[in-house]
Amino acid sequence: MEKDALLVLSGGMDSTTMLYDYRDEIAVALNFSYGSNHNQRERECARYNCAKLGIELIEIDLDFMGRYFESSLLQGADAIPEGGYAEENMKSTVVPFRNGIMLSIAAGLAESRSLKRVMIANHAGDHTIYPDCRPEFIESMDKAIAAGTFADVNLYAPYTDMTKSQIAARGAEVGVDFAHTYSCYKGGEKHCGRCGTCVERREALSEADIADPTIYE
Repeated sequence: MEKDALLVLSGGMDSTTMLYDYRDEIAVALNFSYGSNHNQRERECARYNCAKLGIELIEIDLDFMGRYFESSLLQGADAIPEGGYAEENMKSTVVPFRNGIMLSIAAGLAESRSLKRVMIANHAGDHTIYPDCRPEFIESMDKAIAAGTFADVNLYAPYTDMTKSQIAARGAEVGVDFAHTYSCYKGGEKHCGRCGTCVERREALSEADIADPTIYE
């Protein structure tokens, strides 16, 4: 099978699962650092998994987002809310139009590499909280990318309607070692276990009946 896709890879559970799930189709993975607390730890996981699968990883820094954008995700560990993964609790972690910016860069790189698809691992649990993860955004961005590239590059988001636990189950099926993924928005050496992403991670692995290898504080 020809590898015709580029994956936006954070190093978290969802995009790492997609990396393994579509390894035979992904030519390049693209990791962004934009000033969030957990960027570096996620990037280490992205490096590990791309090296393991023999997939090229390109790293791009978007330092301007950390300097100029407003989000608790960019303001240090103490700014991150604790508790469940619910809209009012997690809304402060939104980085405005983050996926739109990243996907625009990914589309340009995909066309430069003669690739036909850009892949992103948004999922159903993100929809109510993050506007640039919702199906209507994905559909609109797909049309914009196709219209803005000579090669008619498309946006492919196969996990859009899947839950986090379904993605976890799929990850286990395709050989993901979740110990080499990172989720915590506080960005510590160990997962805090209290922020919304940690709670969501625990619940997803539990619901998928997967032993949680995560080291929590």
